[in-house]
Amino acid sequence: MATRVIPPRILRKLRYNTATKPFQPSLTSPALSPPCNILDQKSPSTTTLLPPAVADLNFHDVQKLFTYVSTANLLRSTAVLHATAIEPMVDLGTWLMRSELMQTDNPLRKLALAATRSTFFDHFCAGEDAVTAAQSIGGLNKAGLRGMLVYGVEDAHDNEACNRNLQGFLHTVDVSRSLPPSSVSFVIVKITAICPMSLLERMSDLLRWQKKDPSFNLPWMQDTLPVFSESSPLYHTRKRPAPLTQQEESDLELANQRFLELCEKCVQANIPLLVDAEHTSVQPAIDYFTYAAAIVHNKGENPTVFGTIQTYLKDAKERLLLTSKAAEKMGIPMGFKLVRGAYMSSERQLAADLGFASPIHNSIMDTHKCFNDCTSFMLEKIAGGPGGVVLATHNIESGKLAAAKAHELGIGKVNHKMEFAQLYGMSEALSFGLSNAGFQVSKYMPFGPVETVMPYLLRRAEENRGVLAASGFDRQLMRKELVRRLRAAVF
Repeated sequence: MATRVIPPRILRKLRYNTATKPFQPSLTSPALSPPCNILDQKSPSTTTLLPPAVADLNFHDVQKLFTYVSTANLLRSTAVLHATAIEPMVDLGTWLMRSELMQTDNPLRKLALAATRSTFFDHFCAGEDAVTAAQSIGGLNKAGLRGMLVYGVEDAHDNEACNRNLQGFLHTVDVSRSLPPSSVSFVIVKITAICPMSLLERMSDLLRWQKKDPSFNLPWMQDTLPVFSESSPLYHTRKRPAPLTQQEESDLELANQRFLELCEKCVQANIPLLVDAEHTSVQPAIDYFTYAAAIVHNKGENPTVFGTIQTYLKDAKERLLLTSKAAEKMGIPMGFKLVRGAYMSSERQLAADLGFASPIHNSIMDTHKCFNDCTSFMLEKIAGGPGGVVLATHNIESGKLAAAKAHELGIGKVNHKMEFAQLYGMSEALSFGLSNAGFQVSKYMPFGPVETVMPYLLRRAEENRGVLAASGFDRQLMRKELVRRLRAAVF
């Protein structure tokens, strides 16, 4: 983040209307394409020019990168990331946390949770409640970063749980609103936490069948934007689904009311709401909720409701283009978070079990290309009109290429339409590097009791496993800075 035109600490006096489960990244990826039709399946020409915006991304000066990180935190981070690189340790911990031993109150469970709380939880999560998470944001803010607050609940199975979860999301908005302006860039919501999972699965089946048969009537359907492309997988729905029952329609109305209440709360607080993506089995219903809310709440230049595109999916670019074109035709400013994805193994397994090809790109390089193409498309779009984009990536090369593209298009470094994002506790070098170069950067910050956020922690452990995992670059730079500090202290 080298030469800073306007320091983030000055910009935090303003509030902007601007999060992850990123796919396991690599340190190399193809260059961003120049303006092109992202539906073009041919390999577009690429550019490797690195203008001043990229030259500003300095990952060599570790002292500057980790200026705001205490030695104690550096030691803990290094230890945690090294532990997740030891695959047998990750396997053992994953087995234990998913075992029956963790389902009952016993000494081993208490010991395991206590150990998790003081290590992996403290590293990857912002706290056990919104107030503690707010304090964590305060520390980030001093370092020039912002926070995306994530109430760490995931799958709900009845209306009682959904209502309880809604109160947690509403409280998150209240806490975010109480913090210094612009220190919180987004509030994150998981539709799976405020609408019963079984209903999301049923809705997704019905939406898929309507894609197969446009005459199929869905009387409950509101105005929305395209959730499928011609290449979208429909294999989840093998036969014509039955219409929603009266009880299911009643549950859907309750889910609509919950989401509406949360959207209106965010509008009042002037904090955008970002909807996380999930498995393809329920993603159509999630996109339906997101786009229907965007039509109602997204006005003017800056979106209030953001969706998420997982670029490890083969249909990601096509869906992004179709949805964007439909929104533009309706005069709706759209915001998207671009991520790689987090459910590769389960998606491939499900497709294989049903006898279909995987919906995931065949290679990591194809995923990188898709992410970079979608980034290029969105940056071109917001450079010439309304909308917003969150580039949620842990990939160093993608960060450099996005910075170069923004520079090429004349998008200012500090621009409320563009935000970089990384997970809390991961890719610290990229976060600080982009921030030092003057870009807006947020950390995705889940909070909640250890038991509640355990699914999230297990995904992070899996994502960082192995010596070639996503955290390798960070571990290397942290070790270098720790050695530098030790030498400075001794000599």
